[in-house]
Amino acid sequence: MTADKQAQPHAPRRPRPLALSPSRASDYNQCPLLYRFRAIDRLPEPKTIAQVKGTLVHAALEKTHELPRDERTYPRAVKFLKPEWELMCEKDTELKELVPEDETLDFLIDARDLVKGYFQMENPQGFDAKAVEMYVDTVLPNNVPVRGFIDRVDEAPTGQVRVVDYKTGKKPKPQYSHDAQFQMRFYALVYWRIHGVIPTQLRLMYLKVFDSMFLMPSREELEYFERDLGDLWAKIEGDGKEGLFRPKKSKLCGWCSFQDLCPAFGGTPPEYPGWPGSTAD
Repeated sequence: MTADKQAQPHAPRRPRPLALSPSRASDYNQCPLLYRFRAIDRLPEPKTIAQVKGTLVHAALEKTHELPRDERTYPRAVKFLKPEWELMCEKDTELKELVPEDETLDFLIDARDLVKGYFQMENPQGFDAKAVEMYVDTVLPNNVPVRGFIDRVDEAPTGQVRVVDYKTGKKPKPQYSHDAQFQMRFYALVYWRIHGVIPTQLRLMYLKVFDSMFLMPSREELEYFERDLGDLWAKIEGDGKEGLFRPKKSKLCGWCSFQDLCPAFGGTPPEYPGWPGSTAD
């Protein structure tokens, strides 16, 4: 990304009714002002190579699971990468600036290695996924609006459900795994509230290191987690209706795209557009 591209002013997009997702919950916990910029102002941010590579690998694995069982092979899955990348570039021409033509081959090789990591961890010919890229959107019993995408849902003949999420980055050390565990519990809770079945297993597949993280949620654990989401959403609503999303400085500020708009760094936020309401209203 060029300096000129990064220096362009942030242009807010029209606010829309809000719902909680794992990423937005993480934003608020990290910094309430970051949440406002992303969820309410919806300010654009430069994409990263890691982000778009993850999107590409997810698309290839989604296509793979849609194939008949005997066609779900590594060579077949890899063939999805180039056309999916071309499709992504057609939809967003800035991706060609992020990954120039002379770097595309190395980029696709890195993506190929992640797909290979998946096949070293699992044989997709041995089962059929119940759903891939499942969109979930509901309001919890405590009136918290939630939404997001589940990478994959598997269902055994016994009716037991497994929720799977692919990770294309490094596996975090145990002391830094809170966000990953939060995401999986979030989707387990949402799946339960929509379908009436508590997932037996939650699996995060770290394709880069051929390793997984497993969680087995209980009803008591998910009910407790639901109460925590209620408390978090109440704080977000309170800040939103008052228009007081305060910055919270941390070592993560160095990675933030919005330092030029942050009062903690001498910046001025755009005019607050007002609380847009939620999908639960």
